[in-house]
Amino acid sequence: MKNSYNGHTIPAGGKGIEYSGGELRVPDAPIIPFIEGDGTGRDIWKASRRVFDAAVEHAYGGKRRVAWFEVFAGEKAFNAFKEWLPTDTVDAIRDFRVAIKGPLTTPVGGGIRSLNVALRQILDLYSCERPVRYYAGVPSPVKHPEKMDIVIFRENTEDVYIGIEWQSGTPEVKKLLEFLNKEMLKDGKKQIRGDSGVGIKPISPFGTKRLVRRAIKYALAHQRKSVTLVHKGNIQKFTEGAFRDWGYELAREEFRAQTVTERESWILDNLDKNPTLSIEQNAGLIEPGLDQATDAFKNGIFAEVKQTIDAIYSTHGKGQWKKKLMVNDRIADSVFQQVLLRADEYSVLATPNLNGDYLSDACAAQVGGLGMAPGSNIGDGFGVFEATHGTAPKYADKDVINPSSVMLSGTMMFEFLGWSEAAQLIEDGIARTIQQKRVTYDLERLMPGATKVGTSAFASAIIENMAAHAVAR
Repeated sequence: MKNSYNGHTIPAGGKGIEYSGGELRVPDAPIIPFIEGDGTGRDIWKASRRVFDAAVEHAYGGKRRVAWFEVFAGEKAFNAFKEWLPTDTVDAIRDFRVAIKGPLTTPVGGGIRSLNVALRQILDLYSCERPVRYYAGVPSPVKHPEKMDIVIFRENTEDVYIGIEWQSGTPEVKKLLEFLNKEMLKDGKKQIRGDSGVGIKPISPFGTKRLVRRAIKYALAHQRKSVTLVHKGNIQKFTEGAFRDWGYELAREEFRAQTVTERESWILDNLDKNPTLSIEQNAGLIEPGLDQATDAFKNGIFAEVKQTIDAIYSTHGKGQWKKKLMVNDRIADSVFQQVLLRADEYSVLATPNLNGDYLSDACAAQVGGLGMAPGSNIGDGFGVFEATHGTAPKYADKDVINPSSVMLSGTMMFEFLGWSEAAQLIEDGIARTIQQKRVTYDLERLMPGATKVGTSAFASAIIENMAAHAVAR
């Protein structure tokens, strides 16, 4: 830890967060770096910081405070240091372990392709976590937005987002295509067009399992009903299909006593309903059309049924499986339909990188859009919390934008620190302010009878509601 970063001295009286034994050690005045953000980030951060400080004050009566420390990325960093992401900024986030940031510009025409992706990869923030829930009164395009209460765990360091790709027509891609077409695809059944650009999609058991582990731990800690592995494994069998298989493997290896898979539940339920059921009869119930299958396929299903009964019927049978965390899987395109039609059937989703990106925004659209969507990027002992929307530069410095995304990301940050009382005050304050219909323009234009307020006035209303709640409590 240094005394200064980017030429700025660290806050006096603040202390760094430590990490040992798999746990954060948070002092009463933790130094937390913040990146203000570009465009509307300036307005959003000013409002959010006021709400954060008020929540901590009301929750802990001066016994705790945040020692905020500004670090730089994006346009502000480039203007000051001629770098989009200074090394000192990364060092500060690494040294102090927890940070929060507003929206950042992605440079055009070279340099870092995405500052967000760069931070995730440099600090190994492997789990992008996006809770999506509905706040009463928020306009929604769906009939029953209240059914949406999902937390998405998106793998953050692999998949096509790793950024390994070659441009069409370059010597490098020609060399790669020659190797692929002449060596790896030499049987001629499949060939890649010579004018193609090519990207690499790595998905590993290490990356998958640590993501699914976080999802299952969260679900167990918060008494969630299920963890769904979202994938496109019916087509991409050795990447996304493997993600599904490794996810199930992790659940069985590390959480056997607390979990049951969907197929296991069918086997157990069949035997619960008919204790005299044979292995073969049970197999026929979980695999329709098994009579027409090959002997090798049949024997594989018979072995699966027997292995399940032998391994867990004593602990999960006779209805005990209904009290376990359900681990299941769904094809990605099917999930997009089902979060529209049957959102209440899903609780925690674990996804590879690209699918999780799409799915997070699609879910957020049902509960008020990205202005209401918080996000975090978590690694072992590290957490960076962020707005999930863009910089909207045409609204910059006009005090009109909805700051809820950063504010709700702050609630995730306080939960991460173990300051759940402050987190709950912020969430309740936002909910009450929306119910009072004192909202920014994006919500006001869709809410009959609402009063339009600016970014700063919205923050003031939230602080007012937090104070009233604290007094009542």
